[in-house]
Amino acid sequence: MNASTLYPRLIQARLKEALADTPVVLLAGPRQSGKTTLVRQLAAEPGVRYLTLDDELTLLSARQDPTGMIRSLDRAVIDEIQRAPQLLLAIKKSVDEDRRPGRFLLTGSANLMLLPTVADSLAGRMETLSLLPLSQSELHGSDANWIDAAFAGQLLKVSTPIVAAALIEAVLQGGYPEAISRATSRRRTAWARQYIKAIIARDVLDVAGIDKLDHLPLLLRCLAQVSGQMCNYTQLGGQVGLDSKTAARYVGVFEQMYLLTRVDVWARNQLKRIVKTPKLQFIDSGLLATLIDLNATEIQQNRSRFGHVLEAFVYGELLKHTTTAEGDYRLLYYRDLDKFEVDVVIENAAGQLVGIEVKAAASVNESDMRGLKKLASVAGVQFKMGVLLYDGLETLPLGDGLWAVPLSTLWGN
Repeated sequence: MNASTLYPRLIQARLKEALADTPVVLLAGPRQSGKTTLVRQLAAEPGVRYLTLDDELTLLSARQDPTGMIRSLDRAVIDEIQRAPQLLLAIKKSVDEDRRPGRFLLTGSANLMLLPTVADSLAGRMETLSLLPLSQSELHGSDANWIDAAFAGQLLKVSTPIVAAALIEAVLQGGYPEAISRATSRRRTAWARQYIKAIIARDVLDVAGIDKLDHLPLLLRCLAQVSGQMCNYTQLGGQVGLDSKTAARYVGVFEQMYLLTRVDVWARNQLKRIVKTPKLQFIDSGLLATLIDLNATEIQQNRSRFGHVLEAFVYGELLKHTTTAEGDYRLLYYRDLDKFEVDVVIENAAGQLVGIEVKAAASVNESDMRGLKKLASVAGVQFKMGVLLYDGLETLPLGDGLWAVPLSTLWGN
């Protein structure tokens, strides 16, 4: 059995809600994150046709006669829509004539909202939901949302915190169902390498006219080395023989493929001393670890490279929480010219903040709190809570709305 069928997906309830009142629903996320498994369950309903554009004949039909294909459908699931974006105008025409909810459920392995044709054609007719790789909450059978709880002034509890070697294992495994189904770390790494190759060889061509595909694997490895750091396109491009504009465009392609994301700096308008450069963050810690050749043996001997991968793991978990949260949240970071930093700053729609520092150790020092304290002083009444996530067992108050909290409370149950 495919691993993705074993774990209920928290987005499923949202998906059904959207299909009940919206003509077109797009489930977007990286390849192999479990989209097809989820939508095929919904496509099993009577009167719903399932089409995948990974099938060459279906893809040919979609590209040659998009209007004819859509005209023949009443209700349908169309998988991998980014392979034939010309279908979207035909879908628009169809739903303008018949606006019944739930007519088209689309999946896309590229962020279609970055393509101008999509933004224009389906505005007001389509709701987009995200399905990222499996969260630790889904793996551990928890439906509590860490971010909603934090903004309500609560910290989730966990009956048995996952620490040390077990935490390292979770971070290196990542969240892709296929990787999780592999029995050993060596087999997971083999899968991750093939996955990255396949995405570059096939999917990049669907979303970008790139003629130098041979630059992409090296650029991706260079980006992995600077995950969690501010992005200097000139420096990155120079390492792989690309100018800064081309490097920035290629990073945008990786972003469209949900491999990584640019994280903006939190700033208030009146603050003039904030550094404005975004930083790059990989979405899946397992893929990141593969790209930088990091394994459990090295981490146990030397944790120096583990910190950035752990930060990506936490960022990815929080990003997954934003997709199923009750509230509307943005994930940002903080850094000022005095080099005070906070790894993740979560902002809600009202402008309130929760700051998060990530520490790959079981001990907490006074110096670990300096970034959170600075953010609290700058944000003032907007600051709700500061949390230091660490590789320990106890949830302890550190004064002034600051807490040291076990990492595994992210998926408390």
